[in-house]
Amino acid sequence: MNNTESQQQPAQPTLSIIVPAFNEEKRLPNTLERLIRFTEHSGYVCELIVVDDGSRDSTRQIVRNAMAGQPNLRLVENPHSGKAYTVRTGLLQARGQYVLHADADLSTPPEEFKKLVDALQSGFDVAIGSRAGRPGAPWYRLLMSHVWRILVSLIVVRGFIDTQCGFKAYRTPVAQRLLEHTLLYNSPAQSLTTASIAAAADVEMLYLARRMKYRVVEISLTWSYADDSKIRPMQDSLKAFGELVRIRWYALTGAYKIDPRN
Repeated sequence: MNNTESQQQPAQPTLSIIVPAFNEEKRLPNTLERLIRFTEHSGYVCELIVVDDGSRDSTRQIVRNAMAGQPNLRLVENPHSGKAYTVRTGLLQARGQYVLHADADLSTPPEEFKKLVDALQSGFDVAIGSRAGRPGAPWYRLLMSHVWRILVSLIVVRGFIDTQCGFKAYRTPVAQRLLEHTLLYNSPAQSLTTASIAAAADVEMLYLARRMKYRVVEISLTWSYADDSKIRPMQDSLKAFGELVRIRWYALTGAYKIDPRN
């Protein structure tokens, strides 16, 4: 069960920004400064939710310090459960008309978020970021991404270039309805995993969005490589492949109980 800290909340926001965080004491101060600046100048009524994934450093205290005078900033505390469950918690906590989740490294600058929100405001239900060119990424990460794209297309869902990008936005009721039907990472024990395997959670959401006939768009975003990734290339790639197979198995066996959308 998560624990939420907040000040008196403002009126219902237009945009909820979710930041999953695990041991992010080095990057988080700069990230929060940039995100708070964005919320103040974006033109949207925003809320910013940091979901802490049981950090063992000063991550939570950094958020609490930043909350002073920032009624739109909230801290949600989870037991250590992995990125997929952490993002899930944030999506379910969102109060905004739209919800966007962003990696704590802000490899895509906040100014790019408007592209995703504009797509939702134009009528799309889901807008996912695509990392144009991936400047600075090492060859093995590019190879992993290429192989992953092929596997996703062959096993689960076609038509997407970059399902792994950590910047995605939804109409909030759509995100929360999709989560009602997910079968991966629905509990802390089930979800304890790495960032790489959490990519399978994104694929499951996109598969369900297609099944439920929501409008999905992929948008190219400015992106820069962060060299302190927590991904273990070989081990995590094998586990992630297993999760894709699980999604396909659930689909073939009718495990996803989806009623026609009203």
